[in-house]
Amino acid sequence: MVGGAGRPPGAPEAAELGERLLPLPSPGSGDADGGGRRRGKWEKTYLDVLGVCCSAEAALVERLLSPIDGVRAVTVVVPSRTVVVEHDPAAVSHTHIVKALNKAGLEASVRAYGGGSGFAGRWPSPYVLASGALLLASSLAPLLPPLRWLALAAACAGAPTVLRRAFAAATRLALDINVLMVVAVAGAAALGDYTEAGAIVFLFTAAEWLETLACARAGAGMSSLMSTVPPRVVLAATGEVVGLRDVEVGAVVAVRAGEVVPVDGVVVDGQSEVDESSLTGESFPVPKQPPAEVWAGTMNLDGYIAVRTTALAENSTVARMERLVEAAQNSRSKTQRLIDSCSKYYTPAVVALAASVALVPLVLGAQDMRKWFQLALVLLVSACPCALVLSTPVATFCALLRAARMGFLIKGGDILESLGGIRVAAFDKTGTITKGEFSIDGFHVVRDKVEMNQLLYWVSSIESKSSHPMAAALVEYAQSKSVQPNPEKVAEFRIYPGEGIYGEINGRHVYIGNRRIMARSSCQTVSGIDDGVNAASIGFVVCDGDLVGAFSLSDDCRTGAAEAIRELRSMGIKTVMLTGDSRSAAMRAQEQLGGAMEELHSELLPADKVGLVGDLKARVGPALMVGDGLNDAPALAVADVGVAMGLSGSAAAMETSHAALMSGDLLRVPAAVRLGRHARRTIAANVAASVAAKAAVAALAVAWRPVLWAAVLADVGTCLLVVLHSMTVLREPGTTARRGGGKEDGACRATARSLTMRSQLAGALNTATAGGQTNGCRCCQKPASRPFEQAHSVVIDIPAASSAAL
Repeated sequence: MVGGAGRPPGAPEAAELGERLLPLPSPGSGDADGGGRRRGKWEKTYLDVLGVCCSAEAALVERLLSPIDGVRAVTVVVPSRTVVVEHDPAAVSHTHIVKALNKAGLEASVRAYGGGSGFAGRWPSPYVLASGALLLASSLAPLLPPLRWLALAAACAGAPTVLRRAFAAATRLALDINVLMVVAVAGAAALGDYTEAGAIVFLFTAAEWLETLACARAGAGMSSLMSTVPPRVVLAATGEVVGLRDVEVGAVVAVRAGEVVPVDGVVVDGQSEVDESSLTGESFPVPKQPPAEVWAGTMNLDGYIAVRTTALAENSTVARMERLVEAAQNSRSKTQRLIDSCSKYYTPAVVALAASVALVPLVLGAQDMRKWFQLALVLLVSACPCALVLSTPVATFCALLRAARMGFLIKGGDILESLGGIRVAAFDKTGTITKGEFSIDGFHVVRDKVEMNQLLYWVSSIESKSSHPMAAALVEYAQSKSVQPNPEKVAEFRIYPGEGIYGEINGRHVYIGNRRIMARSSCQTVSGIDDGVNAASIGFVVCDGDLVGAFSLSDDCRTGAAEAIRELRSMGIKTVMLTGDSRSAAMRAQEQLGGAMEELHSELLPADKVGLVGDLKARVGPALMVGDGLNDAPALAVADVGVAMGLSGSAAAMETSHAALMSGDLLRVPAAVRLGRHARRTIAANVAASVAAKAAVAALAVAWRPVLWAAVLADVGTCLLVVLHSMTVLREPGTTARRGGGKEDGACRATARSLTMRSQLAGALNTATAGGQTNGCRCCQKPASRPFEQAHSVVIDIPAASSAAL
């Protein structure tokens, strides 16, 4: 951002803007280096904590910090080695928090919010390097016997950090991996096995460093994802540089080429292309000119734009993403809860077994007690189930990060696991399968009961108060006929989900909606009113109990919708359309989809959708529901996985859903299901490897071959392998080419989007329909030109008495 009092070149006159979700502290606030972010009197500080490797250390961190006066909440994200502390900076500074953790040897440091982990490019500590060098030198002991003492020196050189952590855990009666390792090293040294003692320390500390490095690299992706909004903005009117927290809704800020858009808002001047990949995962830039919407965290690529903010930053899209991601990181899946529950009993049980192996033979006067002690030490090392505890959260963390990168936000590990088991996918039509960009095909007065301009005035004024996709089309149509709406004249505005809307204007009681709204308004249906209006949505206007007008609307399917549905079907997932629109509108959408849907259900109320989702779950299996509107919120809530259209969807849909699709690209839905399946396979493999490693160590011990360093290597090595294997989820492709398409298919989609952008920049209408029928690529399947083929789908009609809404 540029300072100074001068106005940016080309900037129009205007005001200022909004503030961020969790605003950065102002200079002099005690945390101006970026470690914390203020929310009222509370501040969030993000810490990198090297010593957190499993749930035992997480519990230790909470016990260390929770009693501190001024600390409100402590959150430990084990996979990324991150600790988030919400505290009152006036009562406790982030420096005091860091000192409390470092006294326990947890190697904590403050992370500037949004910065990557400090461990990502860090060398091992001097303790690890010294331990390795001394252990290597001790290997020459067969040539020079005194060098054997260097192995003991190697154990001592690498032990300080482990000792500090073990002492902190022991004083709080916590039995973690550090305590077990200290006991194992002490036991090996007492038996005179100095080489094993040195090998235990070096292998443990070196593997822990590698594991932390891998976790930090995975966490760096999440940090970059969550920190795109700049802390300062430039006011378009004066060129003054101000902090986000000093700006209000309705203000206008200047955003120049190469800068990040700081707020959600509307473009009021200029034009440019904006990279929205940080929100939607879409790599193609989107053209913006007045009055296009832009979102905080997106990048202005090649032109100047002035943006009037429409929401405080704490309510912005990127803020919602941030909250979802943070909540997802902190949640535990069902598998993880089960493993954590088992681990609580596993460690004490194995420690008790190890003590019995050492003490019982001693009491019974057994011969060769050295072997029994070695066996006990091997069991003791195996008592910490770190690899098993990490098997689920690291894979889940990586999968959530991968999903967020492709613009699909998942609200927790349970949802991710459910995604992998989906057997049926249901889609709303309007605004989900279709673009939600209605056009009015026809509007006429019934039996000349009212003047057309008067009717358009009533309708546009009342619809101006609605957020339904068809409302904008009706208002725009009225304006095209030189009729200006006046929403201030509307009284007692009401919404009837699944039916329509009501408003009182100029003393008239006006209902606008589908056939159900006529029943509510006690209006008699006029036969033949919709004759000859096929393949379109039909709406009615009722005034004081009389049907006075009717109109027809059309809406095209989204690009890629047909392909997404075909991909789901190729994965063995049943596809169903649930719409409140008319049967003819549903069939028109099915025709555009090339007959891809297996079932159509039309004219549904919100309650009908809920019942059908429940029926699909009972009849087919775990169900996914994708929707965007208020009408879809109940169905999204009852589905195993409810997916809301994040940018275009309603707030109710976002709140009740389990995931959010931040772009209009429905191809992300099958990609998310594949990601869920991949994550489930990865977790299963991690658990199997962890259990197998413990079983192998136990088998060697029972076979009287208790090699202590091998037990340590199996434990920490398995942890490292679990982390590295989990990171393969990050390479899960966002989409896979459909069969027969390959690279050509991906190129075709790119061509279609490129042409769409060009037409938008030229101000032309986008006439492309689903399947890419206007781009001329031979790999795109055009919608079927022949009549709708009922042999490939089932149309289930709801009786007219219980039919539903737009």
